[in-house]
Amino acid sequence: MIKNFFTCGTVGWCLEILFTACNSIKKKDYKLMGNTSLWMFPIYGMAATLAPLSRLLKKQSLILRGSVYTVCIFATEFLTGSFLKKRGLCPWSYEKAKYNVAGVIRLDYAPLWFGTGLLYEFILTGAKQKKTTAA
Repeated sequence: MIKNFFTCGTVGWCLEILFTACNSIKKKDYKLMGNTSLWMFPIYGMAATLAPLSRLLKKQSLILRGSVYTVCIFATEFLTGSFLKKRGLCPWSYEKAKYNVAGVIRLDYAPLWFGTGLLYEFILTGAKQKKTTAA
C-alpha cells in the first residue's frame, strides 16, 4: 500500500505538471512551465485506495469502472479542497470556471478524471497482472 501511495502521488504530480504546462498555451505562454503543490502529493497518493475497488470492478465495463473512479476522484477533490480552502491552503481555485462546485471541483474535468482513474487502475492492478503472468 505504501509503494502504491508513492507511485500514485508521483504519477499525479507528473500528470498535473504536464496538464498545467499544456494549459499555459491558452495564455500564449510557450515556455510550457508546469506547476503543482506539495499538498497535491498526498492527495494524488490517496488514489492507492482505488486498488481494492479496482479488483472488485475488474469484470465490469470500462464505462462503469471509469465512472466509479470519476466519482471517487471528485469526492476526494471536494473533501480535500474544502478542507484546505477553509485553512487558506488550497492550491487550486475553480471559482471562475463555469461548471464549478464550491470552487473546488470542475465538472467539465470529468473526462480527465475518467481517464486518470483508468490509468491508476492500470498502474495498481494491470501492471501487477502482467508481472505475475510473465513469471
